[in-house]
Amino acid sequence: MKASARNQFIGTVSKVLVGAVNAEVHIGLKGGETIVASITKDSVETLGLKTGMEVVALVKAPQIIVITDFGGYRLSARNQLQGTVTQVKPGAINAEVDIELKGGEQIAATVTNDSIEALGLRKGQPATAVFKAGVVMLAVAD
Repeated sequence: MKASARNQFIGTVSKVLVGAVNAEVHIGLKGGETIVASITKDSVETLGLKTGMEVVALVKAPQIIVITDFGGYRLSARNQLQGTVTQVKPGAINAEVDIELKGGEQIAATVTNDSIEALGLRKGQPATAVFKAGVVMLAVAD
């Protein structure tokens, strides 16, 4: 599959919770992390999602928030993946930050150069990639 989303995680559906309109789908990654996707009930049916299925979870890099210190706060975002910064690639205005998760998966975030400076982001630094369940798209093989 070719897609413009930089973050493409292959995982296994571990749980599907279906409501009247929306559904919550939990995807287990190889490193033990879980990504939660919030999609419509119709999408669950169209994709035929079931526990044990292999899926691809897609998240665009600009949807990722990078946090280095929660400062005692908790967030409502369901997806909070801890890792280590492996690369910071500054551009004219924005930069790409690559974070390696414990299972070896990489997650790319696009943030402003000002944010890179404010957070002091650098290779080897612990960081958490945060994103809402509603920005996760799911794909399955035909």
